[in-house]
Amino acid sequence: MLLTLDAPAASPVADSSFRRDIVEGLSRHPKATPPIWFYDRRGSELFEEIADLPEYYPTRTETALLERHGADFADAVGPGRAVIEFGAGSARKTPHLLRAIDPSAYVPIDISGDFLHASSAALASAFPGLPVLPLVGDFHADLTLPNMVDDLPRLGFFPGSTIGNMEPSSAVDLLRSMRRLLGEGAMLLIGMDQIKDPARLIAAYDDAAGVTAAFNLNLLARINRELEGDLPIEDFAHRAIWNDGKARIEMHLEALRPLRFHVAGHAFAMEQGETIHSESSHKYGPRDEQLLLRAGGWEPARQWTDPDGLFSLILAAAA
Repeated sequence: MLLTLDAPAASPVADSSFRRDIVEGLSRHPKATPPIWFYDRRGSELFEEIADLPEYYPTRTETALLERHGADFADAVGPGRAVIEFGAGSARKTPHLLRAIDPSAYVPIDISGDFLHASSAALASAFPGLPVLPLVGDFHADLTLPNMVDDLPRLGFFPGSTIGNMEPSSAVDLLRSMRRLLGEGAMLLIGMDQIKDPARLIAAYDDAAGVTAAFNLNLLARINRELEGDLPIEDFAHRAIWNDGKARIEMHLEALRPLRFHVAGHAFAMEQGETIHSESSHKYGPRDEQLLLRAGGWEPARQWTDPDGLFSLILAAAA
């Protein structure tokens, strides 16, 4: 049962935020842009392709955990909660959770409106008795949940280790914001990627087929299309780097020659070898995960990890 609450796929506010974030990011030294702007429709489609790559272990590992531990989730969460999914995308993992816990409603949140409405329609068809209430928006910003879930207990669902894309201080802020949005008595099921062999991590973010490179470079295509840009995309290269001191993979767009270009009426220059830092993906150890959640207002209750220790799902309660 799909109920559309609306918000357009692209809004003046979103356009303004995109313009501001990109212009500010390209004005910095070193240059850096927020990863949220990867996800136009093409970026969302490319990320779905990444999820199926042999090198990219997080999606299949987390999916296996969701399939294997459904009875555990049902026991720990109980029936009748409204599931609020942050950054839902295609919601490809979500059916495993919904089948397990018998929820009363499902609210997927994503910034890519077209992609969100398509995936929500498919999910509503698969679960005809479940109210599906897609909410187009940036989960980093203030949001208002649909009135239908006002009086329901809530379970936040934040899979995919998206929390790792944020600096620890920003991750804590986001967790606190989720705590406020979900309210008293809420629970949160969150995915976190584990620290592991750097060679395996680099391969996951720089696959042999070049799909992750296309995903990274698509940001430049979006800037050119939506912000009157003239970046020479062929003169940039995708780079994936392990930063051991910060326990994170970094994605960069490296200038292959000295460049001059324009975005939204602003002029920019880059030297050969200079990069735009487009994404970080922090990896966590068991203590780090618990410290982060507690700092964000959540008390860890249960944890599930695959036999190889690649990935964790953690269930936490509102503190």
